[in-house]
Amino acid sequence: MCDAELLKTVFPQLAAVLVQRVVDEGQRVRVVARTRADPVACPRCGTLTARVHGYHRRWLADLPVGGRPVVIELTLRRLVCPSPDCSQQTFREQVPGLAERYARRTPHLGALISAVGVVLAGRAGARLLSVFAVAVSCSTVLRLVMALPLRMSAVPRVLSVDDVALRRHRRYATLLIDAVTHRRIDVLPNRKADSLAAWLREHPGVRVVCRDGSLSYAEAIRQGAPDAVQVSDRWHLWKNLGEAVEKTVVAHSRCWHAGPPRTITAREEHTRSRHAAVHTLLDEGVGLLECARRLGWALNTVKRYARADSAEALLRPPQYRRTLVDPYRDHLRRRLADESGVAVTRLLAEIREQGYPGSATLLVRYLNQGRADPERIPPSPRRLAAWLMSRPEHLPDHRRRHRDDLVASCPQMTALAARIRAFAALLTHHCGQDLDMWMKTVRDDDLPFLHAFVTGLDTDHDAVVAGLTLPYSNGPMEGANTKVKLIKRQMYGRAEFPLLRQRILLS
Repeated sequence: MCDAELLKTVFPQLAAVLVQRVVDEGQRVRVVARTRADPVACPRCGTLTARVHGYHRRWLADLPVGGRPVVIELTLRRLVCPSPDCSQQTFREQVPGLAERYARRTPHLGALISAVGVVLAGRAGARLLSVFAVAVSCSTVLRLVMALPLRMSAVPRVLSVDDVALRRHRRYATLLIDAVTHRRIDVLPNRKADSLAAWLREHPGVRVVCRDGSLSYAEAIRQGAPDAVQVSDRWHLWKNLGEAVEKTVVAHSRCWHAGPPRTITAREEHTRSRHAAVHTLLDEGVGLLECARRLGWALNTVKRYARADSAEALLRPPQYRRTLVDPYRDHLRRRLADESGVAVTRLLAEIREQGYPGSATLLVRYLNQGRADPERIPPSPRRLAAWLMSRPEHLPDHRRRHRDDLVASCPQMTALAARIRAFAALLTHHCGQDLDMWMKTVRDDDLPFLHAFVTGLDTDHDAVVAGLTLPYSNGPMEGANTKVKLIKRQMYGRAEFPLLRQRILLS
């Protein structure tokens, strides 16, 4: 490869100028170049001229080569305008794509610094660029990021709106994205209704707006885009239903906790005794710190027992992984219920006849852990609510049977499980037209906490029906919100809103 071809390959950005020589200075590479002798148009009147008035030399930092910084020593001409009517007698020629006015680095290097700054911000971006032999300060990185123009795009037809915490419980912003393409549209400095309404008025064309249950955003959409269809997010509807379900489960805990008498395990007895010890001291007026000192426990342990109204609220069924014995659990439970002292070797022979491929040690460990005992520890209210809100096929067989037994012990729990399944069908099959029938059925049940949930749905009825009917949701917004949190934490939460907005819209 000849020298001209090599220079064209290594320095393609210098194709518009004449490279005179490349100097190896050890720590850096210096490229000496000059502009061509072609006529140049006057920037004021457009007259072509090649008459040279003088020469000017500039030094431009360029993309590194071989792990070393590159400096371009470029000689430019100052030309004389031949037009007598032109008010600009002389002018300095520019090299588009290489030497912009007042620039100290080439556009290619500036684009690299800006791209790194958008992803990593100031300090981290400057550190990474130093590895690439680009020496810049964090302030320069941020200044170039702020100088980047924002992409102007068309107003989306389907808009998604949600708030994002700039400082949790204190300062919030409003994030707007395209609900179809997931493209970030804008970031407003607060979550006030007036700001969103003003933005919608300035950007007409929005036909559908996806949001959560915020009444402030609902009012802003009514003011700024009265013809737009408001869509309540399905995830938030399911979450609100889950909170009502958990309250209902807690209210009926006496029903599903009650059952046939069973053996109290040592672990349960230990929990009950510790709970009684803490509440005995609390009833005597002893403070939490003094309780921890007298009992010799950690303060957080004392607080955990003090917060629980009863010892049953602290009992948790143990969590085990799947084993080879699981398919034979029902057989083992029947055998242990019929003959409590049956030998392990006999049980092993019986399940091996049914196809058990495991070892005797695995079976012994399984039995010692109590996983084959017919008695089952009732779950916590939160766990039972999670079982009720889960798809039946996503629960193991033993857990699904346990859930069904607990639900069947109380008429209100049975009705609750039926209403949950019906609402899940509305969500998955987009049957918003059946919402009124579901709400009427819930009002006829003895489920006060679900009545409150239905009242909330009735307050935002049209948006809820649209959310259960239309295919749009606020799901893409949750992903965008997570990315915003990452960008914010990269800057340790100390960046001002203009820089944060710039990085959100450019990243």
